[in-house]
Amino acid sequence: MTRSLQAVTYCRPSVLESAADGRRLGLETSRGATPAGVEDHPRFFSGFLTTPRAAAAGLLAVADVAAARYYQPQLRASLDPVVTGNGDRLRFESFSGCCGVYARLDVLRSGLDGGEVGHGTTNVDVNNPLREALSRIGAHDPLHLRVGPEELAVTTTDGPVVEKKVPLPDRWLRGFAEAQVIAAGFDLRAELPAAEAVRFLRSLPRGGQRGAGSGPRWVVPAGRGLRPTVRPVPGAVCLPGPERLAALQRVLRHATALRVYGPAVADAAASASAWEAVLPGMRLTLTLSPDASRGFSGEGGVLDALATDEAAQDAELISVLLAWEPRVDVADLGAASGLGPERVRAALVRLGTSGRVGYDTAEAAYFHRELPYDADRAERHNPRLRSARVLADSGAVALDGALATVTAEDGHAHRVREEDGVLSCSCLWWARYRGGRGPCKHALAVRMVRRGTVAVERYEARVAGGVR
Repeated sequence: MTRSLQAVTYCRPSVLESAADGRRLGLETSRGATPAGVEDHPRFFSGFLTTPRAAAAGLLAVADVAAARYYQPQLRASLDPVVTGNGDRLRFESFSGCCGVYARLDVLRSGLDGGEVGHGTTNVDVNNPLREALSRIGAHDPLHLRVGPEELAVTTTDGPVVEKKVPLPDRWLRGFAEAQVIAAGFDLRAELPAAEAVRFLRSLPRGGQRGAGSGPRWVVPAGRGLRPTVRPVPGAVCLPGPERLAALQRVLRHATALRVYGPAVADAAASASAWEAVLPGMRLTLTLSPDASRGFSGEGGVLDALATDEAAQDAELISVLLAWEPRVDVADLGAASGLGPERVRAALVRLGTSGRVGYDTAEAAYFHRELPYDADRAERHNPRLRSARVLADSGAVALDGALATVTAEDGHAHRVREEDGVLSCSCLWWARYRGGRGPCKHALAVRMVRRGTVAVERYEARVAGGVR
C-alpha cells in the first residue's frame, strides 16, 4: 500500500474549558483552503451550539470513526477529522483506517447560535484529553464553540505548538472519492422514529469481525421499523458489517429519527448503504462499504470519469464556479458553464477524486470542500487507471465496431464488448465482479482509445468543413 506522512500543525491543542458563561470548546485548525487562498490556521466559527450534549456526542462519533479499523481492528489508525465551513453550516468528516466507513456530522444553521460561519476546509485537532472532556458534558451546560484560533492567535502563537505526522495511505484518499460517487446513487429507503431506531441499533451485533464471513445481511422496512431478510427483496437495504454502526450508539439518546439510504436492489451482491441519525439541528451519517473487509478504495466508481480528458477539462471549468456552497446544483452549474447535466456530473466525480466535492444523501446534492491533501494522488496512484493508460498508449487496443481486443502484457488477448454503453470483458476480473467494482483495466483502456478516436474524427470533420 502506497502511503506518505501527512504533516499537521496546530497553534495549540483543542481544549474544553470552563468559563463564566458556561463551557468553551476551542477546536484548533491546521493549514487549509479558504476563498482568500491557503491559510495556516483558518477561523470558521465562534458562537454557541444550541444542543451542546448532542453536538459533543456527534463530534465523538466522528472521532471514533477516524481512530477505528473495523477490519483487522488490532491495527490502530488515527487521522484528524476534516472540518468545512459552508457559510450556513459546519461539516465534520472522517474516514476509518480500514477505508470501509465514512462519517460526517453536519451542524446546520439551526444548531448554531450567533456568529457567522466562514468558508473553507482544514483538519481539526481532536485529541484524547478533549475526547474525555466532551464525554462529560452535562445536559444543560451552555457550550460556546470556536473553530479556529482565538483572535490573538491569528497573529501570534503564545501556546504550545502541536505537530503531528500521520500515515496517509493512498487508498484512504481514493476511498474518500469513491464514497461520494457511490452515495450519489442512493435513495431514501426507510425512516424510523426514535424509539424504533434505538431498538433496531441496540439489537445489532457489536465488536470484532462478527459475521464478517457469513455473507451480506439485508433489512427491509416493516411498519415503523426494519426487519432482517435472507434475500434482497425490492426495497431492501444491505447492512454489511453491522458492527460498523457502533459510532451511532454515541448519539442514540439524542436522535429523533434514523434514515436509511441505499441503491435499488439489482441482484444478491452486497452493496454500500448510508445510515443517518437525525439530531436537533444536526445530522450524523455513516456510509458503509459493501463488506467489512472491503474498503471503498477498490470500488472503481470514479474510473470512467478519470479515464476521459473531456471530464478533466470540464472539471477545470466547473471548479472555478464552486464557492464552498452547501448545495451544488447541477442545473445551475450547467447553466453557468454551458455543459449538459451528464458532463457536469462527470466533472463533479472528477473533482471528487481530489476531495473537492462531497455528497449529502439527506439533501441529494453535492457540496464544495477542499480536502487538505495532495489533490492528484487519487488518480496518480490508482493501479487500474495506470495499467489502462499503459495499454492504451502502447497500442494494445484494437477496435472492431462494438468489439475490441486488448492484448495484455503477457500476450493474452481479452475481448471487450460494448452493449447499451456498458463494457464487459473476458478477463478474470470481470468474471469475478461483473462490473460490481467498476471497469477492469482492459475496458478502461478501450474507453480511452475509443474516446480518443472519436475526438480525432470530430477534429478532422471540422477541418474538412473549413472550421479551424
